Amino acid sequence: MKKIIYVLASFVTLVSLASCEAALDVKNPNNQTTYDFGQTEADLQEALIACYNRIRLEGTFARVGYTLDAVRGDEVWNASQQWYLPYDNLNSSGQIDIGDQWPWRDNFHVVNRCNLVLSKIKDNDMKGANVDKIKGQALFLRSLAYYTLATYYQEVPLFTDYSQYSSIESMYAENVSQDTVLDQVENDLKEAMSLLPSRDEGGEWAKGRATNGAAAGYYARVLMFRHKYTDALAVLKDIINGKYGHYELMADYGANFREGAAYENNAESLFEVQFLDYGMGGADEEWTPVNISSNATQGHAVESNYAPQPLGSWGDLAASPWLYNLFKAERCTDGTLDPRLYWTILSYEPEYSSYTGAKTAAYPNGDPRSNVVYQQEISATPRCNNTQGGIAIAKFTNARNNIYQSITTGLHCGINLRLMRYSDVLLRAAECENEVNGPTQQAIDWINQVRNRAGLASLNLADFGSADKLFEQIANVERPKEFGCENGRGIDLIRWGFFYDSARLAQISQHSCFILDTAEGSPVSTQELDITTASDYSYKYFTAGHEYFPIFQDTRNANKNIHGNSANTNTDNAPEWLSRYGKVHPVVDLN
Repeated sequence: MKKIIYVLASFVTLVSLASCEAALDVKNPNNQTTYDFGQTEADLQEALIACYNRIRLEGTFARVGYTLDAVRGDEVWNASQQWYLPYDNLNSSGQIDIGDQWPWRDNFHVVNRCNLVLSKIKDNDMKGANVDKIKGQALFLRSLAYYTLATYYQEVPLFTDYSQYSSIESMYAENVSQDTVLDQVENDLKEAMSLLPSRDEGGEWAKGRATNGAAAGYYARVLMFRHKYTDALAVLKDIINGKYGHYELMADYGANFREGAAYENNAESLFEVQFLDYGMGGADEEWTPVNISSNATQGHAVESNYAPQPLGSWGDLAASPWLYNLFKAERCTDGTLDPRLYWTILSYEPEYSSYTGAKTAAYPNGDPRSNVVYQQEISATPRCNNTQGGIAIAKFTNARNNIYQSITTGLHCGINLRLMRYSDVLLRAAECENEVNGPTQQAIDWINQVRNRAGLASLNLADFGSADKLFEQIANVERPKEFGCENGRGIDLIRWGFFYDSARLAQISQHSCFILDTAEGSPVSTQELDITTASDYSYKYFTAGHEYFPIFQDTRNANKNIHGNSANTNTDNAPEWLSRYGKVHPVVDLN
């Protein structure tokens, strides 16, 4: 009997120990791995938010990732003569992290997070309408990152599955051709278009998120970069005809550059990067991906680059005198100045004081917590940079908004950056129509919608006897005035081949002329310039191949599989571009 009791006792003890072991085998929910995480729809929703979070880093769209393309273009020059100089001159050595590394680093953070989401959906065979929306958004954000990488760096590594990060061998991938990357971007966007709801169907959900309209808009952009004008025209017509939801031009152009729920995510916006209104975020500035703080400011620093230094900014980037005088060359039908000048360039124009609701403001002068509206009037155009001069940029700053007292430099500005607006759809549709069918009334009508919103007279088809002349109007009048100082002009100059034709390079060189004014306190120069009257111009030091940014040398040292792009090797891209797309549109005198 005793033996039986001992055996039973031992058995109970063993069972108890096994039970205790099973009971103690629990996972810490605060210490999840990438293997554990992502098994549920709720997990993927959280991961998707993390994907969106990365498009508001300094290297994506919170500062240099946005402004590098603007300074690469002919509308903006480097007034500080420091940070952005190699990207204004287009001759970076490949050893400067601001442009050679930061957009690369931060856009790949977006890619990596999106790949986690997409791979979990695929590996777990997850289905359903909500999963489709998660997948569509991840595809859009990955394509946005790769579109930026391909148009900035030409050739980059292509990662499409999270398993590629499982070993050093697969993670240290070589960079592939621009065409290979853009093929993937096209495929991602086409699938996103089929998975995502329209802004109309999405309702409140769609505000700030990628919709099928956003995917369609970027799909058209990629097609146009590759000169697939017929295909792009079909997509753009679908957007115009409401296939992807209702879009329209805002009656007030300035509504696209204001802060707050009354203006942001409006009927003109296909996609914009979300930033918290000024003073709504925390105190910590997340300049890099490793600075992850629950108390982040969640604003951007584009204002810190664009606004005038005397009012608190860094005064790095200024508008070209060419752009200013382009605005001044044509008045509205009522005799007033183009309102887009007011919102694009911080110039002093005496007649603004007579406009209803428009002031000559620089920044308000008062307590931002007060309900009292203040306004600091200006009586002269403020200098962009205290020591170098330049015309300050108003767009995506609070210079005209009368919200707070002065600029707080860093990641604090709360104005959402509109990456694609309906006016871009209209002008791109006109450009594609012109490329496919020559100058037509339809192309003119689309252009006139944008012009008429600004109060300008309609164009007449009879004045454009060739596709070359209408292209000139679109490329060097309509697009600069509508999108002046916004991200995308540098990409346009590449896709049009302006770096590959001597006459076009001379033209944009003249556009980029500027005056360095070191006499402190002297008036800002707004005179029309040419190469003989300017202090300098942006493309004077242009080195062939540097229309793209070089791949950072430390990145190449760390990954021996990455070869240099055209900027690293100073390779002229003109022969390949011309053999693929034919001649560049010749310069046409519009006078």
